[in-house]
Amino acid sequence: MKHLYRYIICIILTLASLVASAQSVKVRIHTNMGDMVAVLYDDTPKHRNEFIKLVQEKHFDGTLFYRVVKNFVIQGGSSDSKNARPGQHIGYGEEADNIDSEFTKKRFHKFGALCAPRQPDKVNMLKTSDISQFYIVRGQVIADSVLTMMEKHVNNPIKKRLHELYHYPHKDRLAELKATDKKAYNALVKEIKDKIDFEYRISEHLEFTAEQREAYTTIGGTPDLDGEYTVFGELISGFDVLRKISNMKVDKNDRPLTDVRMTVTIED
Repeated sequence: MKHLYRYIICIILTLASLVASAQSVKVRIHTNMGDMVAVLYDDTPKHRNEFIKLVQEKHFDGTLFYRVVKNFVIQGGSSDSKNARPGQHIGYGEEADNIDSEFTKKRFHKFGALCAPRQPDKVNMLKTSDISQFYIVRGQVIADSVLTMMEKHVNNPIKKRLHELYHYPHKDRLAELKATDKKAYNALVKEIKDKIDFEYRISEHLEFTAEQREAYTTIGGTPDLDGEYTVFGELISGFDVLRKISNMKVDKNDRPLTDVRMTVTIED
């Protein structure tokens, strides 16, 4: 059964790579642990173009994967990591120009996703990206029932608020009409339901697509980051390197005890 599961995972990754490779730009992330190749999505053009610019300027060359959190992400590229002493805490580094977020349901935090970090909400309410560094998702496989629980955790309070806003003020009127005028009762019920449905559709509710559920329950990822950080590419090779780096021993600041240094180039 274990071998069959691994075989299925390999097929999924291969198919995903074939689809992803249709994108126009590929980058190679060369490290002392091995190479990873990623595609940059054409439907996140601001991030794609800024990342290409930084690669051409050799901004990432000599930087480290300085933050490694097992079953979560590996993060690198900070200018502070160049020539950093062993054990030195590494900060955010010099910022590139902030880029407007490019969120889309089509691009999400599955295993191997290439993503842009950003400053916290308290100083960055618009959730603009700063891709002077980047992270790659390791994540973990998540049960479908857990994804459903995540949806309910976000959506139930929204539904409750809308019910209180549109239904509660009409409770007495609805009770009266239900006993005296069925037609008027049904009309008011429909009016309330339509308002609730409309407000719910435009709210920030959570609903995983079939593609997201398929990925998160097979190859894994970090769905709690969706809609918070922009995903602008994905690995098409080097998944074993991602796994090796994500399993490294780290210090109290999540920096690997052995430096993982990189150079990034555009693939021909």
